[in-house]
Amino acid sequence: MARLLDELAVPVIAAPMAGGASTPELVAAVNRAGGLGFLAAGYRTAAGTAEQIAAVRKSTDRAFGVNLFVPAAPGGPAAVAAYRERLRPEAERWDVRLPEETGPDRDDWEAKLDVLLADPVDVVSYTFGLPTAAEAAAVRAAGSFQVGTVTTPEEARAAEAVGMDALCVQGPEAGGHRGTHRVADDPGEVPLLELLGSVGTVTDLPLIAAGGLGDGPSIAAALRAGAVAVQLGTALLRADESGASRAHRAALTELPETVVTRAFTGRPARGLRNAFIDRYGPYAPPAYPEVHHLTSPLRAAATRRADTRFMHLWAGTAHRLAHPGPAEQLVADLWRAARG
Repeated sequence: MARLLDELAVPVIAAPMAGGASTPELVAAVNRAGGLGFLAAGYRTAAGTAEQIAAVRKSTDRAFGVNLFVPAAPGGPAAVAAYRERLRPEAERWDVRLPEETGPDRDDWEAKLDVLLADPVDVVSYTFGLPTAAEAAAVRAAGSFQVGTVTTPEEARAAEAVGMDALCVQGPEAGGHRGTHRVADDPGEVPLLELLGSVGTVTDLPLIAAGGLGDGPSIAAALRAGAVAVQLGTALLRADESGASRAHRAALTELPETVVTRAFTGRPARGLRNAFIDRYGPYAPPAYPEVHHLTSPLRAAATRRADTRFMHLWAGTAHRLAHPGPAEQLVADLWRAARG
């Protein structure tokens, strides 16, 4: 198992994209290309996660992974309440009701761990923090390779100390949530290639590069900078097997820029800049998942109407390089370009 990353025919990992973009079909397609597919367990129940694992196993016999969101400490209720009041007029315009109670939840953490201990997968990765040493030991004993997502050398040290087998080094160019271990932390702006070097000075664990990798040259540069594999998310959003909505796919080519915002979930996340981010980003408190639950009805209403002004449209800085087509072919083409 320790040689899993070295044995990939193609050192490309499908980023686990919570919210529906990552599908069992996408996992299988990336596997067929010689890479490593990943399911995103974030926001899913333990039962839903088990169903997706079963679906993947019906379509591939190769290694694949499951990503978990590590529970966060509760946010400030007063700040969340103030944000709710600011959003109320928007909710009235959309004819939706905002939840009055958005207390913290643990994203079914314990139950998902039970699923992965009872029916182990090849790789388990963690975002938003780390498991306890005891939890990591249990997952290791079940036979799973473990990957911790880190955004700083300090987080890398903590991940190694708790027993991770590899690190996913996430640069500021990445789409979606930054994997900072504390909700209130402002994510760093050190570019991915430089960050790989900094993390590499504090650990000998294998490094996976993530963030803004949308073409062959950028993948090749990340591998030269010390990564043993790259993780691609935005580059696969327009793939045939992606679960991204039609509006999201179109926005990747239509909207010009990305920004990091807390507007939708309370955690820093990079997405395509739109009216909701401009209007509410400055006021969103660092409270996750409370803000995520609070804005969920608004985001759902916008998605139903395909209104990209108010949808959360996660995307990395290389979003204009994403292409449509079968994921197996997209990965093959990117790897061919990376090899020159």
